[in-house]
Amino acid sequence: MWLFKRKGPSGFSSSSTAEEVTQGIDGSGLTAIVTGASSGIGAETARVLALRGVRVVMGVRNMAAGQEVKDAIVKETPEAKVDVSELDLSSLASVRNFAKDFKSSGRPLNILINNAGVMATPFKLSKDNIELQFATNHLGHFLLTNLLLDKMKKTCHQTKREGRIVIVASEAHRYPYREGVRFDKINDQEGYSSFFAYGQSKLSNVLHANELARRLKQEDDADITANSLHPGTITTNLFRHAGILGGLASTVGKYVLKNIPQGASTTCYAALHPQVKGISGEYFGDNNIAKASSMAMDADLGRRLWDFSVSLTNPK
Repeated sequence: MWLFKRKGPSGFSSSSTAEEVTQGIDGSGLTAIVTGASSGIGAETARVLALRGVRVVMGVRNMAAGQEVKDAIVKETPEAKVDVSELDLSSLASVRNFAKDFKSSGRPLNILINNAGVMATPFKLSKDNIELQFATNHLGHFLLTNLLLDKMKKTCHQTKREGRIVIVASEAHRYPYREGVRFDKINDQEGYSSFFAYGQSKLSNVLHANELARRLKQEDDADITANSLHPGTITTNLFRHAGILGGLASTVGKYVLKNIPQGASTTCYAALHPQVKGISGEYFGDNNIAKASSMAMDADLGRRLWDFSVSLTNPK
């Protein structure tokens, strides 16, 4: 049960579900990629988009779990169009393979939902020797977005429909390391904090969306928006590394936290709702435009992060 139900300007609130915010919307003819769609809000996002007629490509690390989610979606909605493809956001090679396979499939791309993530993990390096939370939550999605951007632009031209890039961030973006993004110490194990590192990765999500939106607005022929969002505090398996906090979340969560259908609502709202048409470079929360931190709105920091991310993702 969610305790705070006051509706915002959109007509929706923190207690609105993904089905409620997409009620009556026809998504047929649209194709969406949802990363991290094998569980939690990613799976619910995929389900609801498919329910509204969107062809959904689930990018998942665990193919068996992804297939189970697909089977459940098709059982509920037999006409649903759902595909499952392997994608490990912590591996730049996996990201490149996924993007290559998608582009070679000939499918259009209208909506890209960068949802996958890890939270508060012990210090670990990714397959590319980059701190795991930054690599998974930001860098993999940064590369995926860049690799698929031309496909989205082509789809927009052919279909005359707006493309939307939705990046799932978090209110944790307000609590990164003091310097925000530790460009010179991204792999520093000695000074590593699992929660500040998570905040750093989520700050990077918002900065990425804002800088991408700025760049897209400068292109006359790019009818694509980019926005970030806070899904709400939800009891999902993201809390598995959170120790006592994770136990507390699962115990009292049903009284004060969002459930998964509510947690997926802002993502589905930003991806499908007509109210969001033409809106870009915004931060959403509880199905309404919200205000990100001042650091997240720092354009210079956003440009520096962009250049840093390019340097880490470009093949040497």
